[in-house]
Amino acid sequence: MPNLFTMRATAPLVSVLAGLTIALLGPPSWAEPLYPNPSSARSDIDSALAQAASSHKRVLVEFGANWCGDCKALDANFHKPENAALLSRFVLVHVNVGEHGIDHNLDLAQSYGIPLDKGVPALAVLDADGRVVFSQKNGEFEAMSRMDPRSVNAFLARWKPGG
Repeated sequence: MPNLFTMRATAPLVSVLAGLTIALLGPPSWAEPLYPNPSSARSDIDSALAQAASSHKRVLVEFGANWCGDCKALDANFHKPENAALLSRFVLVHVNVGEHGIDHNLDLAQSYGIPLDKGVPALAVLDADGRVVFSQKNGEFEAMSRMDPRSVNAFLARWKPGG
């Protein structure tokens, strides 16, 4: 059984190792917000369109917010193993609609035909040229935390390039 001296002596070592791990690997993914600053939305979409053009993919624009549990549930479903291959056919962009409510990027959502008054998360699928292939009109994933996760797979399968 370790004595008090041994525990005190190893505590700084554990702290140093934890700090080195974070420095080398970066902070844990849960420490970073899912949705970036609302002001980066247009440039993030432009970057995604450029990436999609060079990789022959579609852009999946997810309007949501860091305070939105259903947005986090949708993103978790996107990254489940059964959806990973389908998601890899898209360039995913998270667009933040606001830090305390839906009050940012309303014009951007409207330009893609998404009525944010129906709730978030809300999705638009774009071709690499920026043309809207599909946009949610009725808050289809607004209650994602209570929905069948297979709905995400069906959505990705339906709107993937060449699908």
